[in-house]
Formats: sequence, C-alpha cells, structure tokens
Amino acid sequence: MKKLLIAIIVFVNCSPIQAQQEFTKQLTDARTAYTGGKLDDSRFAMQQMLLELDIITGKEVLKLLPVKMLDQSQNAAADNVSGTSGFMGVVIHRDYGVDAKMINLEIISNTPLLTSINALLSLPLLGNTGDMKVVKVSGYKALIQKSGSSDKPEFELQLPINSSLVTLRAPGYTRDQIIQMANTLPLSQIAKTLQ
Repeated sequence: MKKLLIAIIVFVNCSPIQAQQEFTKQLTDARTAYTGGKLDDSRFAMQQMLLELDIITGKEVLKLLPVKMLDQSQNAAADNVSGTSGFMGVVIHRDYGVDAKMINLEIISNTPLLTSINALLSLPLLGNTGDMKVVKVSGYKALIQKSGSSDKPEFELQLPINSSLVTLRAPGYTRDQIIQMANTLPLSQIAKTLQ
C-alpha cells in the first residue's frame, strides 16, 4: 500500500513536467519542420503543441475547483482533461459523490453549443419557459433545465463564460441546490485561466 501511495504521488507530481516537456518537444518539431520547408509537418506539430497547452490549462482549472459540493466529495480518480484539437478546445471533467447522488461537472472551451445557450439567455421569452429558467450565478447568467419525470425531476445548469461552457448535472437535487452548487465554483478565476 505504501509503495502504491508513493507511486501515485510521483505520478501526480511528474504529470505537469511531462506535459511541459511534450509542449517543448512539439515547439521544437514545429520550428525544425518550418525551417526545413515542411509546412504541413510544422502545422501538425503546432496543432499538437496547442492541444498540449489546452491540456495543461485544463489541469490548472481542475486545481481551482472545489473539493466538495454540498454533501459530496470529489472523485479525484475520475478527474479528466482531454483536448479535441480542431473541433473544441479542452473538456475538463470532475465528479462529486457516487451512484444516485453523483454530481457531474464539465467545462468545455470553444464549444459550438455556446451560440444556442447565449441565444436562450439573451431572449427572456425563450429562456424562461416551462422547463427552462434563466438564473444568475456569481454575476453570470445561466440556464437551468429540468428533465425527467414530474415526480423525480433532474436539473442541468449551463453557464457560458467567455468562450467556454460550464455544465453541472445533479440528479436527485433540487433546482435551488444546483444553483447553490454552481455558486461555489470560482467562475472568475476559471474564466481568467481559460482566456
């Protein structure tokens, strides 16, 4: 058990170093390919470099997230940051709790969903209908949607920050509780990190 704990600590501490080394390697590859007149190879290396930069940024955002939401603790083992070069920026994922009371948080940068969410937020007649409601979370407008059956409603909160979308799903919790959870997020720091 002690060896496993030491291995985990070494892995966690070395991950940022590996990401930085990969970024530096891609930068060197891009320069070398460009100097050699291989523009397609240079472009590919730069795309890989930007993907590594997105992943490094995503890991910094994970550090900002609260370790607890209401009565649920984070599942650090489920934390995930993945890049999607060319389509979206980065997908940052964290779960809180387990089973029926699991809270799911995702932050997606450069997502095409922003256009439709912003349209709903800017038109009050569309955003405040039966199962949708526009709310304020830490000074930002957010859209909260109800789904599921009337006896067991589920809520999802979507909140745009600059060019990123924060999505919070919390089955088994009320609308007020999901808004309370969203208010624990350091949104201004997340926005600054993702710029």
